[in-house]
Amino acid sequence: MRIARLAGRSVLLTDEGAVDLPAPPADDVFAHWDDLLAWSATATGARPYAEADLETPVPAPRQIFAVALNYRPHAAEAGYEEPAAPLVFTKFPTCLTGPYTTVDLPAGHVDWELELVAVIGREARRVPVEKGWDPVVALTVGQDLSERISQLAGRPAQFSLGKSYPGFGPVGPALVGLDEFPDRDDLELTCVLNGETVQHDRTANMIFPIPRLVSYLSEFCTLLPGDLIFTGTPAGVGNRRVPQRFLTPGDELVSRIEGVGEMRHRFRRNTP
Repeated sequence: MRIARLAGRSVLLTDEGAVDLPAPPADDVFAHWDDLLAWSATATGARPYAEADLETPVPAPRQIFAVALNYRPHAAEAGYEEPAAPLVFTKFPTCLTGPYTTVDLPAGHVDWELELVAVIGREARRVPVEKGWDPVVALTVGQDLSERISQLAGRPAQFSLGKSYPGFGPVGPALVGLDEFPDRDDLELTCVLNGETVQHDRTANMIFPIPRLVSYLSEFCTLLPGDLIFTGTPAGVGNRRVPQRFLTPGDELVSRIEGVGEMRHRFRRNTP
């Protein structure tokens, strides 16, 4: 099942097009996820849609968690040892944007970070690792766009503001139910900038897989339906290249995860 948003409404995406959800699931997809899953198998009434019209599939999550240094090659390129526990920061919900938008570049050095995003569908607290997938109902593609100067300023550095400019949380193109994946623990990630592959890895290489992240976060916070977990980025980010490379006006960034989907973003200079 693939749930997306068009014109402010949740829809089911099928090979034939978009199908409007029945009420009341359309009002709260997470409260009715299992019912939607059963309905989606026989849903009819698809209509054409344009990919460019797709919006962020979770428009107002109450919590967005993000994980740093969750792939060993990325930790190594950043000059750090493998962390002993997940390194967690936040992105603020106003940074979210859809899967096919143009993002304004603020002053500074804006970098890319392709990430698999886990979508929480059920309230959860103190989840054991062996049940860490239970609160997760879907996966989606995310970009943890980051302005590196503001992110790394200060001693110690703080991450959240430099990663929360408007448009710095692209998510989409849809919420893909776990029923869609033969192996939800091993998905290929590919990030392409202007036709050049800049990131490529598999989620099986995470230091802390999704069940471990869910368990860890739920020890501190109550996880809520609609919460997003950005699970970390593989190696290949711009600020660790020699020479460094950052996003510029006119660039096209393609973010692709096997079985989940693809996002495409363009960039322009922010003007007052």
